[in-house]
Amino acid sequence: MRMSSHCHLFALLCCLGLWPSIVTGADEELPNIVLVFADDQGYQDLGCYGSPHIRTPNIDRLASEGMRFTSYYSAYCVCSASRASLMTGCYQPRMNIPGVLGPRSKVGLHPDEVTIADLLKTKGYATMCVGKWHLGDKPQTLPTAQGFDHYFGLPYSNDMARQKGWGNGPADLDRIWKEKKWDIYNNDLRRDEEIVESPVNQTTLTDRYTEEAVKFVRANRSQPFFLYFPHTMPHVPLFVSDDRYDADAANAYRLTIEHIDWSVGELIKTLDDLGIADNTLVIYTSDNGPWLSKKHHGGSALPLRSGKGTTFEGGMRVPGIMRWPARIPAGTVCDQVVSSVDLLPTIASLVDADLPPHPIDGLDVSALLNDPTSPSPHDEAGYFYYRNNRIEAVRLGKWKLRIPGPPRRNAARRKPQPVELYNLDEDISETTNLAEEHPEVVEQLEQLAAEYDADLKANSRPVWREGDTGT
Repeated sequence: MRMSSHCHLFALLCCLGLWPSIVTGADEELPNIVLVFADDQGYQDLGCYGSPHIRTPNIDRLASEGMRFTSYYSAYCVCSASRASLMTGCYQPRMNIPGVLGPRSKVGLHPDEVTIADLLKTKGYATMCVGKWHLGDKPQTLPTAQGFDHYFGLPYSNDMARQKGWGNGPADLDRIWKEKKWDIYNNDLRRDEEIVESPVNQTTLTDRYTEEAVKFVRANRSQPFFLYFPHTMPHVPLFVSDDRYDADAANAYRLTIEHIDWSVGELIKTLDDLGIADNTLVIYTSDNGPWLSKKHHGGSALPLRSGKGTTFEGGMRVPGIMRWPARIPAGTVCDQVVSSVDLLPTIASLVDADLPPHPIDGLDVSALLNDPTSPSPHDEAGYFYYRNNRIEAVRLGKWKLRIPGPPRRNAARRKPQPVELYNLDEDISETTNLAEEHPEVVEQLEQLAAEYDADLKANSRPVWREGDTGT
């Protein structure tokens, strides 16, 4: 098997004593970790977050037996950059990863980045990624070069290899749903680095993902394991298995989320059957908010403002649920700020693993798992949003400041955008701009944003580019 440059780096660090030795054998004290990551799922799109029509009893069960976060954020407002931040604990500008990668992209997540999977391998975990990767489709950037023992899934979004003559608007999506036109997409299904199906039949994708995930859990029940399960959907186009299909496209989104809920139920059942549920941390969240322009093929972020592609709350505040019966009190709700960028340092703390030897942005929020009223480290350090390599907004406690960008072409014809300040404790929908009433808060947050922006630029790392050699 090809050894990536990252593997060579790990071997060298271990030999020099600069990285912890690989643990062999099972360690019953280490928790199993299952991370389920939906694509473009909105804040309101679960029963436990108030959906009026989507039934999600299995995910709701995770919330009732664990902790539901009401201020949980993705680390970016679109796919690839959000996933890179999740995997590395770093905001997008540190890695220079584009917002969205595609099958013709010549860049990807650098193999020298340290992912959650890399970190857990140092503690003897079995690791697998099942689903949408979207951090590069070249051998150097696939999951098998980023700490995962195995991979099964699509390397990019399920709409990115669409045949000519088909659009991606609601009317086209209606027809695609009604006619089950999965064959107009030339997506490659990978097993490790090998293409095993092209085009992939997307009507069976969620079922096959679930089968692979369950198989991995069963095969590794006697050792600590990490299953990263980033679903391809509800990113459009939407597909479900024939046994749950309804030709009415108005039901497509609901049925897709309910299909994912079924998948979560299969994982819960497997953990229960194997007697390992108590010491398994299950995390459920989404990469960003709903794709509102897709109308009924997209979800809802209510009562939040806007959706995917924006740094309003609806673009980045998403469902966040964690269940770990051995540690997390059942039926708890946490209102503190937590982000996907926090998962790597938090998991490192939980398994007593060393953090990467380079700067990261995530914070250890493990104390919240015991007591949801504990202070969030974000209250002191601040929580920052990013998009297109510039800071668009910053949150500190209840305050959120939105910062207008530089003037665009033909800016003279447009009304200048004001600085916006919102009290999220009282105005979750971002309706009332309080900047004029609280200039001292505006000044404080502007300074925080400028200082952090300078740090990101001073300590950024290169993206992987096709043709790169070595580490």
